[in-house]
Amino acid sequence: MSSHLPSPDASVKRSAAPSGPASSAPSATPASDRSSAASPDLLRARPPGAATAAAPSDDDDPGRRRYAIVGLGGVGGYYGGRLLAAGHEVHFVARSDYDHVRRHGLVVESPEGDLAFDAVSVFDRTEDVPPVDVAVLAVKTTNVEQSAKLLQPLIGPDTVIVALQNGMGVEAPIAEAFPGVAVLGGMCFVCTNKVGPGHVRHLDYGAVTFGEHSERRGGAGITAAVDAVASDFERAGIPAQRLEDLTTGRWRKLVWNIPYNGLSVVLEAGTDELMNDPVTRLFVAEVMQEVLDAAAACGHRIEADFVDYMMRTTDKMKPYKTSMRLDYEAKRPLEIDTIYGAPIAVAATHGFDMARTRFLHTQLQFLDARNRGIDLDRRPRSD
Repeated sequence: MSSHLPSPDASVKRSAAPSGPASSAPSATPASDRSSAASPDLLRARPPGAATAAAPSDDDDPGRRRYAIVGLGGVGGYYGGRLLAAGHEVHFVARSDYDHVRRHGLVVESPEGDLAFDAVSVFDRTEDVPPVDVAVLAVKTTNVEQSAKLLQPLIGPDTVIVALQNGMGVEAPIAEAFPGVAVLGGMCFVCTNKVGPGHVRHLDYGAVTFGEHSERRGGAGITAAVDAVASDFERAGIPAQRLEDLTTGRWRKLVWNIPYNGLSVVLEAGTDELMNDPVTRLFVAEVMQEVLDAAAACGHRIEADFVDYMMRTTDKMKPYKTSMRLDYEAKRPLEIDTIYGAPIAVAATHGFDMARTRFLHTQLQFLDARNRGIDLDRRPRSD
């Protein structure tokens, strides 16, 4: 059994500005390239001045929810760090970073204020994590079955599961594995990356949109679980929105994910390059509109000017490589099935053909297989 609980005198150090300017990084890389319905004001990570709030004291509310953060990458490290600094009991589950974080703690650089935790509660197995109220899944969607296995030891009758993940339909298999448990989807709009073991750099944005999974048409509504988790994030200085219909929120997120993630790999281009070239800029807009049309065909209407809003928002972003591009360069599996395959299949059942998205999907399947030395039938090569 491997685990590490911080000593009672474990401390968090804060500063009002990052140790180095955000612009010193070669490019801003969103660990989770996720679009939400947030307004421009809500996209910012923290209200001005909030970064210098006092560290949690012994007088903090004892009723604060306890969190397990499964995955200590850019997303898990950033949001887990903010919740920890706000006074929540937070337990991290990490694999490759476990030994480093156990010895040296966690560092979060941010233009909203740095966080440096001398010691954190970290485990390399979910089986060893103490009881929690909220289990946050912040790992890639390339292995859905493994995700359910990771969560199993954390789940009690009153535990809330939050999937801070990419793509369509990621909550359904989790809900099937844990009947009767509230399963939330969280769509993050954040520019953050993991720059080293236990070291996260946040560059911009940070809003999260929450909705609860439901098979009911029109969604679950704004449930108590949604409101509770969103409130915790807000108290941690993270802008949060509550959705009545999670599936509509997932479609909205795909409006950004589908064009930028795929094209960044296929064309080996950053977001700034895609936006600055008139040909690719037009294609991005066409793919976005296709996603809007697919959502409408499936009964999830999105406002007509949402494409323009997403284009304007991307124009204002710092240049960066998408998380899918980084995964491709590292020869890691790509989140193709949830970001492309799932929405294509859902739209097809409603008689809508996502032709442009299918084209991207085919290209990504080929590039991913070749990049990782896998034949298109997914069998390992013998040569």
